[in-house]
Amino acid sequence: MTAQPSACKLLGSPMPTFAAVDIGSNSVRLKIARLVRGRLRAVHEDREVTRLGEGVFRSGFLTPESMAETVKVLRRFHRATQQVVTDPVRVVATSALRDARNSQAFLEWVRSATGWKVEIISGLEEARLIHLGLVSNLRVDHSPALMMDLGGGSCELTVSGRGHIRDTVSLPLGAVRLTDEFLRHDPPRKGELKRLQGFVAREVNRISARVVAARVKNVIATSGTAAALAVAASRLRKNGSRQRAVVSRPEMTRLAKQLARLPLDERRQIEGIGPRRAEIIVAGAIVYHELLDRCRLKGFRYSALGLRDGLLAQMAAEHDRSTRSGKQVESERWESITRAVAHYHVDMKHALDVRESAMFLFSALRSVHGLTPEFREWLAAAAMLYEVGDYLNRNAHHRHTYYIISNSEILGYTPQQRRIIAAIARYLGKSRPTLEDGPMKALDPADRAGVQKAILLLRLARSLNLGRSRAVQKVRVSQRGAEIHLTLVPRRRMGVDLELWAIEKDCPYFREVFGRELSTAAV
Repeated sequence: MTAQPSACKLLGSPMPTFAAVDIGSNSVRLKIARLVRGRLRAVHEDREVTRLGEGVFRSGFLTPESMAETVKVLRRFHRATQQVVTDPVRVVATSALRDARNSQAFLEWVRSATGWKVEIISGLEEARLIHLGLVSNLRVDHSPALMMDLGGGSCELTVSGRGHIRDTVSLPLGAVRLTDEFLRHDPPRKGELKRLQGFVAREVNRISARVVAARVKNVIATSGTAAALAVAASRLRKNGSRQRAVVSRPEMTRLAKQLARLPLDERRQIEGIGPRRAEIIVAGAIVYHELLDRCRLKGFRYSALGLRDGLLAQMAAEHDRSTRSGKQVESERWESITRAVAHYHVDMKHALDVRESAMFLFSALRSVHGLTPEFREWLAAAAMLYEVGDYLNRNAHHRHTYYIISNSEILGYTPQQRRIIAAIARYLGKSRPTLEDGPMKALDPADRAGVQKAILLLRLARSLNLGRSRAVQKVRVSQRGAEIHLTLVPRRRMGVDLELWAIEKDCPYFREVFGRELSTAAV
């Protein structure tokens, strides 16, 4: 399905335009949207079934044919983004690339053909982005909702309440994966169906109790399989209803049985399914049947929104935090950070104190460090998380901190952003960053100088709270020529000798990073 880009190019237009590319196990999708008065307006969409995941889930390798077909489509997408003149383009890959042992070869091929750097996202991040796309574009009431996205390689389930993620899981129940692993004949044999249903039931039973306990009122299903099932169910109704977006549990049960009995040629003739979807629709129907049945759900409502809409919402949020998606992303990040603080037994009170000091120094020294606003948020996150490494071992805990932050599911941040936060939190001991260090080499060259400045701001913020006694009531910052002076105002009957000592140790480092002299005093 190909739509022509808008003839209106955006050269000279102040309205930012974003592009999202979703490289799935079954389909590759492009969506380009323009941010107009705080809302995203689609200007171009394209989609092609390339079946990239075919064979991956049995052999562990992407086939040369599927890679070549996918790269061909991505070249077309790339031309579309150039015609519409987009700002950032974010390209993500999901289950097939997560599983493929030769994924690096594909990534290099894409980069050579388009210049795009593909980001392989986790199942949980995929679920978060789908949730973001839905809540940023739909009216969400206060009732608990279940969001289901069944792709080619995995199935993401998210319980949402009041627009916030309450629970999320990624299951290996993609329609391409299950078809490749279980269905060898056309139509499928009884033994094949029995084994498939048993596997799906086992995976669904892992989470069914959590879904039942959430008392879900609304079920929203996304992806091409859900769209096909919704249309097919509407055509098979005997009461004449053509409400295509809604599928009840009894309808899903009947449809799954009917599809499993039909040969491929007859499945292809069913409206809404089509030639390529017919090859994998039996497995997809069985997954939806088991989910509705075992989770005691009344049915599902199909939504055309999906992962690409979440990617666009994320980009819009990072461009303008005042948008609906901006507030949603900010909330998701904060909730994820506070969960990590609790999980790794970090002292929340101390973490908040260090964060407050870091934010004060960022603002007070803005003319000195010249960091972009993004660094403010990354610095705040690092201030909250710099002690997570203690959970593993007090020895070498700064290295543990780096590993945990850069590899954990801290939702709302890209892998590169997590590496930036991890690097800022890494160097709070005796060591100082050099460009040869692994954490610094892992960063984009454009971010390294900013990370060094943020590291120093966090070192100073921690020094202001070194005794954990809240001895420093206030800090005054003044500047005389090339000298920056910090005056520490102690709380009543408390001394700040420890804090002054810690800051003075970093004065030479301050001179090295900022080219300014730093002096301190107490009143």
